[in-house]
Amino acid sequence: MKKSVFISLFLTGALALGTPAGFAQKKDGQKEKSKAVAAAPATAHGNADAITAAELKDFLTFIASDEMEGRDTPSRGLDTAAKFIAFNLSRWGLRPAGDDGTYFQRITLKRGGVEPVQTKAEINGASFPFGEGFIAGRNPGTASGTLVYAGHGWAIKSKGINAYQGPNGVIDVKDRIVVIHSGALPKGMNFNDLRKLSADDRLDPATYALQHGARGLILIPNPAMLNTWEQRRENALQPGGWQMAGSVATPMPVITASAAMVKALFDGEKLDGEAILKAAASAEYPDAFELGAAKNASFTVAINTETAPTQNVVAVFDGSDPVLKNEYVAIGAHYDHVGMKKVGTGDRIFNGADDDGSGTTGVLAIAEAFAKGPRPKRSILFVWHCGEEKGLWGSDYFTDHPTVPLNQVITQLNIDMIGRSKTEANKDKQANRNLSGPNEIYVIGSKMMSTELGNLSEAVNRSYLNLEFNYKYDAPNDPERFFYRSDHYNYARKGVPIIFYFDGVHEDYHQVSDEVSKIDFQKMEKVTRTIYATAWELANAAKRPAVDKHLSDALSGN
Repeated sequence: MKKSVFISLFLTGALALGTPAGFAQKKDGQKEKSKAVAAAPATAHGNADAITAAELKDFLTFIASDEMEGRDTPSRGLDTAAKFIAFNLSRWGLRPAGDDGTYFQRITLKRGGVEPVQTKAEINGASFPFGEGFIAGRNPGTASGTLVYAGHGWAIKSKGINAYQGPNGVIDVKDRIVVIHSGALPKGMNFNDLRKLSADDRLDPATYALQHGARGLILIPNPAMLNTWEQRRENALQPGGWQMAGSVATPMPVITASAAMVKALFDGEKLDGEAILKAAASAEYPDAFELGAAKNASFTVAINTETAPTQNVVAVFDGSDPVLKNEYVAIGAHYDHVGMKKVGTGDRIFNGADDDGSGTTGVLAIAEAFAKGPRPKRSILFVWHCGEEKGLWGSDYFTDHPTVPLNQVITQLNIDMIGRSKTEANKDKQANRNLSGPNEIYVIGSKMMSTELGNLSEAVNRSYLNLEFNYKYDAPNDPERFFYRSDHYNYARKGVPIIFYFDGVHEDYHQVSDEVSKIDFQKMEKVTRTIYATAWELANAAKRPAVDKHLSDALSGN
């Protein structure tokens, strides 16, 4: 992508600042800038018209430049993007709302590989070394107890499926080790079938084991795993993907048994190890049963752990009303993307111009428009979340460790992909079938939790730019489940009513081709102005929007 002199100059200055945590607002300058924006009579849409396509293009050209290296979490490109955001917030006089007087809310990430010497297992006193006898997952811990075999390990209420159903009822796995087939699924189902079910309806094997008090999992390998055993052993020794410290997907130790361990586990049982390995090959799984009471397994997984820092970027524009300024309208976007990957011999930088460079720059433009005045009655909370692409990390962390009282946040407006449009040139491509048009945007969740919020959103839109609001993804049975898939969800699960603005998936989604040259900046201007106007109305409303609806199980993930 084309580089600019400004990018080079900013990079030089930003790197001179040191680590992100070092970028703090000068308090004296903060006070001087705050005085410059006095309370002003409310206009119909505040300063929305100050947001321009040209300004959005300037911001996005930096955020989605090759120098940001795809803004992976963690990465130097993401840190530089964070410094760029903070640099502008400081110029505009917004109050830092991160840690220790800075704009940065620090988050520690961790990853690790298996430590082979301390990772060991025993079956009835017989030792099995790591690598030869088993392969370990990357969740550290120790498990010991009697064993339960549970086939594919799934439980699905709506289908009457429970892998733990034995001849005499459902087998209790509390304080036991569960033995299941790795990667197995209920007969006749695939992963697409399973992902359409609500989280309340389906329990995957690890979740079931955790919820029912199991101590650990032993996975039975299928033939493909046995054929690639050495490669899998080497992979286990390497650091895995980053996770937030204190958060792991499956907080229990998991190992994959070798064929020799499987035979030891089922020695003397009603089905021997050969039969169990054949079941793994045929995907015809026997009913659950308890292994002999005298049989005991124990294993320990040890991990070599390394850590890395990352951050959310957080700022507040204080309101003018002495009482209402203690409430906040939150506006957010994720500023990360998926980084760099080798794709053939060409471009390997995933610039993420639309996802979510467009949201990142939209929030920046809204912050500047508020900073220039007039000042609303309530305060505006701005959060640029990291790690959305890894599992909504930044919003998960912020809503669990808020830097302002979360019960004082009256609404969260989330901007994730607002820069692309369906056109005559691209409309016939299958990948663009759900892309919104130049005057259209998907509005998700505005009516799910608060009738008043939905009504206000529509009234503002009708009175201003009159975009076409598409509510397709509000459907409880939305197979794409977009309500889960961006940062607003973590606010909603805490009871904060939300609106999620989204242009739809397109041919360049998570591709190296998601670049600035394909952005519809006129659409971005209209959508960003509309979001500003909605925030302005919320910030000046007599009362906060009432939460009068409960999220359905399908949407809440409960």
